[in-house]
Amino acid sequence: MEKITQGHHGSLSLDMVQDNISKLKQLFPELITEDASGAKIDVDVLNELVGHQVIDGDKERYNFTWHGKAAARRLAQTPSTGTLRPCKEESKDWDTTQNLFIEGDNLEVLKLLQKSYHKKVKMIYIDPPYNTGKDFIYKDNLKDSINNYKKITGQIDSTGNLLSTNAETSGRYHTNWLNMMLPRLKLASNLLKDDGIIFVSIDDDEIKNTRSLCDEIFGEDNFISCIIWEKGRKNDAKLISNGHEYILVYAKKKTYFQEQKIKWREAKPGAQEIHDEYLRLKSIYHTNFSAMEEKIREFYQSLPKDSPSSKHSRYNKIDERGIWRDDNMSWPGGNGPRYDVIHPTTGLPCAVPDGGWRYSTLEKMNEMIKLGKVIFRADHTEPPIRKTYLIETQDKVLDSDDENGDVDDLPIQVAGSYFYRSALQASNELTSLFGSKVFNNPKDHEVLSRWISYIGVSDNDIVLDFFAGSGTTAHAVYDLNAKIKSKIKYITVQLPEPINLKDKKVKPAIDFLKSNNKPIVISEITKERLRRCVQKIIETQEISDISEIDTGFKVFKLDSSNIKPWDADFDNLEDMLAAADDSLKKDRTADDVLYEILLKYGLDLTLPIEEHILAGKTVHNIGNGALMICLSDEITLDVVNAIGDLKKELQPEVMRVVFKDAGFADPVVKTNAIQVLKQFGIDDVKSI
Repeated sequence: MEKITQGHHGSLSLDMVQDNISKLKQLFPELITEDASGAKIDVDVLNELVGHQVIDGDKERYNFTWHGKAAARRLAQTPSTGTLRPCKEESKDWDTTQNLFIEGDNLEVLKLLQKSYHKKVKMIYIDPPYNTGKDFIYKDNLKDSINNYKKITGQIDSTGNLLSTNAETSGRYHTNWLNMMLPRLKLASNLLKDDGIIFVSIDDDEIKNTRSLCDEIFGEDNFISCIIWEKGRKNDAKLISNGHEYILVYAKKKTYFQEQKIKWREAKPGAQEIHDEYLRLKSIYHTNFSAMEEKIREFYQSLPKDSPSSKHSRYNKIDERGIWRDDNMSWPGGNGPRYDVIHPTTGLPCAVPDGGWRYSTLEKMNEMIKLGKVIFRADHTEPPIRKTYLIETQDKVLDSDDENGDVDDLPIQVAGSYFYRSALQASNELTSLFGSKVFNNPKDHEVLSRWISYIGVSDNDIVLDFFAGSGTTAHAVYDLNAKIKSKIKYITVQLPEPINLKDKKVKPAIDFLKSNNKPIVISEITKERLRRCVQKIIETQEISDISEIDTGFKVFKLDSSNIKPWDADFDNLEDMLAAADDSLKKDRTADDVLYEILLKYGLDLTLPIEEHILAGKTVHNIGNGALMICLSDEITLDVVNAIGDLKKELQPEVMRVVFKDAGFADPVVKTNAIQVLKQFGIDDVKSI
């Protein structure tokens, strides 16, 4: 048995410490800081995360901090006192849709979604309010979040200015914005799946701070890219006209993509049509490759000049593996490796292309030769050529690490007319949708639709946007689902922010809302955009069966809890005791309470809910018996026994039951209900 010496033990301890730091970094990236000796745990941050007050955090180290950061971090950990109330009358296809539109302060909404959607979101895209030095409406309140929300949205009276002053001269220009963003991004990170991705649009004013903030929350190792987005130039610039913004891209776990060797790809326009023609010819000519080559060339000649397939006409040779082309072996850029490749006939080294070999090592070259992907010329005096199959290159690789990519397959790293459309196009399309300009600077739904497709978002995955604005992200999901017949879902959150009636730039939006008797708030524009874009998709795209795609959305609105708070003092104690028999607020419906229970149990808000009438009372069945909720009055043991019988019929693995606390016919029924349900194997019984 090996004896652990002091020195051995010391080195072992160091490895264990680094392993612990690595594990903590994965869970809480913000804990890791640096000093002269390397990576360390920031004990002050650790104390804040577990609710301990920091006494002395003044240490000399590399650190990204600002006034109010600790409070902003605590704000993310403070539970919400609100709930989400269903609004069926403003929804579309309530009974069948899997999409959510939530109207409310995104900070509170993100808190409420933590249980139900923890690690369930595949992609997040946000376009937060840019820090322009003007007032912005997000003014978070640690003590009274829901009342604060109602004040800033004009739902209740308030004294003082509703907006948070953020002028550059205030000395808190970056501070206020960072305090707003930190808790929201922190909560959002909890919702991302391990293979999830977040995209954050931002401009020059806060790109530096946003990247530092994302490095801290998502981990510097999970940074993927800073994309340039071309938005169009202005003519009123005093010095330089910046015609671009940025999109920061972070993975929840970048190692997932590296371990799985996942590449983000974009289909090449026209390539699939050529491959389909090849398959048709193969079904006719089988292994007569020369006949197929003749017909595939005829196919190219028959194409219109503007056909995207015509650009791939070099793919005109056919063998048992498919349609292929021959390429020069040199590496684009002229800096490829140089080594001896022996010609199989002459036995001498082949001529090396001017740009060097395409493959990085001789071993890789020999592997490609064995696979039949390298074609030698008549002798060694000319370099061999590469064999490239259409089926292997009909997706455009968005990753610069593919050494086998074609010259025209290289990744698109900068904005350009091919990949990014201008902001003016997006604005014009939204204007066309409404008949007038109702929203300033919308993002482009086609660009977002491509990104959703590239990163592998698929059926039943969720895309989240908690700064919904005009609803571009939801529009992108609808558009992609219609094009590829997928079932991607979205959650979009927008503050019912009042529109300034004095702002002439948004007069068309105000006129539109007034003419339709709608509240003068941004979220109403968002909902209307979703209704209109869906209608346009139905009219312009060939959809044989509209039921193939989800064209609806459930509307929920942030509000205070349906459960009465216990807020008794000497003056109101008698009234509170008198009202204690019924814990639910009088102005709330059964549906309101039902969805609050779903949130508290961490269940999906789009789960199907079935109603049963048991012993004359309504019982809601969620998840095929996983949760039974009865909010009726005068509940008897007949109802309780009927719930037990329903468990026998449905046979869920576990059944949980919730009653209204004041709903039982008498205290004896309430006491006996627990024992009766235990006889049916139901142990989780609660009242609200």
